[in-house]
Amino acid sequence: MPVESGSSAAARQAKQKRKSHSLSIRRTNSTEQDRPSMQRDVLEGQDSKLPVSVRNNLLDLFGQIEREFENLYIENLELRREIDTLNERLAAEGQTIDGGDLSKGPLKAKASHSTSQLSQKLKTTYKASTSKIVSSFKATTSRAVCQLVKEYVGHRDGIWDLSIARTQPIILGTASADHNAMLWSIETGKCLLKYVGHAGSVNSIKFHPTEQMALTASGDQTAHIWRFMVQLPTPQPVADISAPNEDDVDFSDKDEADVDAEGPNECPSIRVASSTLKSHQGVVIAADWLVGGKQVVTASWDRAANLYDVETSELVHSLTGHDQELTHCCTHPTQRLVVTSSRDTTFRLWDFRDPSIHSVNVFQGHTDTVTSAVFTVGDNVVSGSDDRTVKVWDLKNMRSPIATIRTDSAINRISVSVSQRIIALPHDNRQVRLFDMSGVRLARLPRSNRQGHRRMVCCSAWSEDSPSCNLFTCGFDRQAIGWNINIPALLQEK
Repeated sequence: MPVESGSSAAARQAKQKRKSHSLSIRRTNSTEQDRPSMQRDVLEGQDSKLPVSVRNNLLDLFGQIEREFENLYIENLELRREIDTLNERLAAEGQTIDGGDLSKGPLKAKASHSTSQLSQKLKTTYKASTSKIVSSFKATTSRAVCQLVKEYVGHRDGIWDLSIARTQPIILGTASADHNAMLWSIETGKCLLKYVGHAGSVNSIKFHPTEQMALTASGDQTAHIWRFMVQLPTPQPVADISAPNEDDVDFSDKDEADVDAEGPNECPSIRVASSTLKSHQGVVIAADWLVGGKQVVTASWDRAANLYDVETSELVHSLTGHDQELTHCCTHPTQRLVVTSSRDTTFRLWDFRDPSIHSVNVFQGHTDTVTSAVFTVGDNVVSGSDDRTVKVWDLKNMRSPIATIRTDSAINRISVSVSQRIIALPHDNRQVRLFDMSGVRLARLPRSNRQGHRRMVCCSAWSEDSPSCNLFTCGFDRQAIGWNINIPALLQEK
């Protein structure tokens, strides 16, 4: 076997080094089209256990990766050059203002002051634009602020309206599409009395300001005044409503549930009204007592509101002017004022303070049906509409609302608390939200499989006298709910 001489071995190593160097130079200076072939040439001189097809595939992939990195690197360089150019321009502008140097004397102080003012203005604008969002997130899930206390179950159809008695004993009244009105013990949740005198859906219920009388409006085109006498049962311990049980399923699965086992069928009933008011030619959708309780006003789908004398049941005035069906009526707590709302997108203020002059003012601010309009203790009216807005109006300036609340669902019969002036908004989407008079959202009542309404919420009503529940809501899930709203904590989170 021939042996290689030392001089020939050294010459061969030097030749290999030159070849490797030349390949390296060629790869660096070659175009992108030549790179895969150059890489293959390099690898052909190396030992590899991979098949040729696999090695070629890997080389193609690595070539693509390398090209992507090169493109990104070039873009990065261009961006850096642009940033440097901008920095130089800003630095040049910052050095002089009208030929002066900002780093010296009063120009520096002036520039610093201007920058501080701009920064403060931006902060103020940002804070103002996000304050409502922040406040809504604060209280949305606060169970300590809004707690479900009692559920009132017994109606066979949706509950349209509810009201709280103004005299002792403090009880809850509900009006339902099942043709019945019910009176409930707030503490125990038991039905105390049932009024069955209507031949149609009971759409509204209101209590007399000083006597044990109730006023109900119905789809049978009449309004009834009926007297009642109830005795409150002994309160029972409040059950833990958060514990899981068989009622956790959605109410839609229990629509045909038998409610005969509940207490309402065992409670006494009234079948005959003390007075029947029947001058309307359509559904009577709402009714309310005027201050003093000697007159009542009714609102109907016949586009008119009627004013009646309670003692004689005679029609005193017919309030006409709406172009479409009325949806609600409300009276002022201390003055002879009435507000009626309609599907014609307006609500009207009727003034009966002067017996000789019955003035009317029209409020036009909504774009869809005005579902309700209610008075506050002050000189304000709050209106809710199917256009998903609630507007707060000043009776002394009726040209435009002083506050507008925009929501994500149609609003039904709203109510405003007397003491704190908090607006409770019942929605078509099963939610109940609380806002202050300036339009800031305070809270959303809890709603889950075990708490809250499962269908459209039709009405809300505040109570200032009940020790356990100060807000009540009702809806198409056939139940009314009593809530405890911790108002001091609610306002503190505002």
